[in-house]
Amino acid sequence: MLELCKKVLLKVSFDRLLFRKELSKAIRWVSKEELILLKNWCMEQFGPRYRELILLSFKPAQA
Repeated sequence: MLELCKKVLLKVSFDRLLFRKELSKAIRWVSKEELILLKNWCMEQFGPRYRELILLSFKPAQA
């Protein structure tokens, strides 16, 4: 599931709204173990562009 989420996020990364929507879905779909991997990958890939959005999206999932 993690690899599918990565592919989708790469494809929608041109649009902030789509990216946020798909990131929220990905966070719900991946397992707890994959959640950390997804966050790290997102920060590496999209950190310069969407850093705040990524951090806010992962905040509820890690609580």
